[in-house]
Amino acid sequence: MILVREEPSSQLTIPDHTELDRGTLRGIIRQAGLSVEEFRELLK
Repeated sequence: MILVREEPSSQLTIPDHTELDRGTLRGIIRQAGLSVEEFRELLK
């Protein structure tokens, strides 16, 4: 899955697995400079 945010510009690639370790996902979100809430909004 690839999520693109316009402002500020960034791209986030999430591994496409049935199950992803919670710590791994949080680390990816943190590295992207997003909050969990911002990440959830991008999934909509």
